[in-house]
Amino acid sequence: MHDTSPIAIVLAAGKGTRMNSDLPKVLHEAAGKTLLTWVLDALSDAGCHDQIVVIGYRGESVRAHIGSRPGVQLAVQQKQLGTGDAVRAAAPLIKSLATGARSRPVVIVCGDSPLLRPSSIQRLLDAFQSTGAACLLGTAITENPIGLGRIVRDTDKKFVRITEEKDATESERLIQEVNMSTYVFAADQLLKALEHINTDNAAGEYYLTDCPKVLLDSGEPVDAVACLDPSESLSVNTPEQLQAVAKALQAIQR
Repeated sequence: MHDTSPIAIVLAAGKGTRMNSDLPKVLHEAAGKTLLTWVLDALSDAGCHDQIVVIGYRGESVRAHIGSRPGVQLAVQQKQLGTGDAVRAAAPLIKSLATGARSRPVVIVCGDSPLLRPSSIQRLLDAFQSTGAACLLGTAITENPIGLGRIVRDTDKKFVRITEEKDATESERLIQEVNMSTYVFAADQLLKALEHINTDNAAGEYYLTDCPKVLLDSGEPVDAVACLDPSESLSVNTPEQLQAVAKALQAIQR
């Protein structure tokens, strides 16, 4: 019998330039664990036991930190060419894990988001199974969407696309439903979409956020569900944000 349990991809290749440290960003500690360990533990608790960690900057340090953690495989992003490129680096492992179960769910999250909750991941997976979508985005509604990609919907409230803030129009910047960089794709649909993304954007990078639009344009069902709390978007890019995340995690542990 083929395995149909969810596969997880964790994006952990970034340096974290604003951290003012040579340590890979995901190896900074908050409330007793590294950012990466918080994320991997949340995924395990949500039933994602096959995990692919995409490494890049000082990848050997991340490899050593992970050690022989059960169920974890590593993919290497050779150059920092965006989130879409990072997931492309994991494509061979996705193909291998999804052999015989081509629509196996693939959860994609960022390795610097330690406040991601197992319950939120599980809600997203449950919604994915019930909707039969090729891709489902986990979103949040927030009064302060600054810095986050906006979820653009049509007049019937159907998902149209994600627009990064730097590419957004004035009216799109007023949208309060935001991308949380948390996705579920059917494995075969993700692999198909990765072949069709390009660098035609302000950053000149391969955006993972373009994959849902690629699938939608090809006639596949894509949707977004606001199943996450805005606090889960707290990623770490600066020492100040690391302190804020550590305080939030300590509050949860009490």
